[in-house]
Amino acid sequence: MDSLYEKATNLLIKLIAVPSFSKEEDEVASVLEEFFEKERVHSYRKGNNVWVKNLYFDPAKPTVLLNSHHDTVKPNPQYTRDPFKPEIIDGKLFGLGSNDAGGPLVSLIGTFLHYYPQQNLKYNIVLAATAEEEISGTGGVESIWTSLPSIDFAIVGEPTLCQMATAEKGLMVLDCIARGKAGHAAREEGINAIYEALPDIEWFRNYKFPIISQTLGPIKMTVTIINAGKQHNVVPAECHYTVDVRVTDAYSLEELLEVIKQNVKSEVSPRSMRMRPSGIAEDHPLVQAAIKLGIERYGSPTTSDQALIPTPSVKMGPGDSARSHSADEFIYADEIRQGIDTYIKVLNEVIL
Repeated sequence: MDSLYEKATNLLIKLIAVPSFSKEEDEVASVLEEFFEKERVHSYRKGNNVWVKNLYFDPAKPTVLLNSHHDTVKPNPQYTRDPFKPEIIDGKLFGLGSNDAGGPLVSLIGTFLHYYPQQNLKYNIVLAATAEEEISGTGGVESIWTSLPSIDFAIVGEPTLCQMATAEKGLMVLDCIARGKAGHAAREEGINAIYEALPDIEWFRNYKFPIISQTLGPIKMTVTIINAGKQHNVVPAECHYTVDVRVTDAYSLEELLEVIKQNVKSEVSPRSMRMRPSGIAEDHPLVQAAIKLGIERYGSPTTSDQALIPTPSVKMGPGDSARSHSADEFIYADEIRQGIDTYIKVLNEVIL
């Protein structure tokens, strides 16, 4: 096991040193290919996604997917360190992507290597290191789904303090337009689109959907961007604004959209209907393993590749979501050990 921890930590150090912004992950995908080649594990690649299968893969058996992402956001402007210089100081491994989601990724890779040569597993294991998670891009796990073997359930690696998220909110981003009529600001002319937008924005702020999810709580709607007008003396004819809607399993995206359109005057257009809420049944073996091991379970308000995986899934991994996208990002080196240990303990309850 010490060898697995060391391999995982050394791999994370290599990954941090390679910039891997979303859609620019070519080099980091190559690093992963080289790592698996050195470990004598045959890898597959499509775009910037890399995946591997256990040595005794049997098409007759069900398959579990271990998935995490290797892309990162761009470094926070408040960084005081070189984001691409991995350093371990006082037990902390610093570097961009160390926590989100490098730590979970290398912990899953360590877990995969642990099971890779084992025979007589109840399940096959596929590990996929995927791209474009940070932008919910179409070139990530979604793009390789039909290339993977049939997947029965998945563990998605994200920093959750090794707690198990058994449900995750979906995301629907709405582009809205309130329309008015242009006129001179000095005279009683026109219809101000900003004023037309205000009642709708207030509705988004205050409306509470009556059905509340037992695992994910209430739906949350937040107006996050607004833009109107080009000159100080012209009443604007249009006001454009964006609404971030965090969706639960209490409603379908289609149902939510219909309720919204019935309650606002603005034109409402969803950017995408792909990021649906996800989760797993209480009686699923993964959840039962967490209960047996005393692992805390919760519903996650944030969105990950879980939303794009059309099978039962959980989200869990080392690191702390509060550190994600922060300046001077880090993960504790001991958390990588904890991640591998936790993944193996959970999977032992299911696949042995």
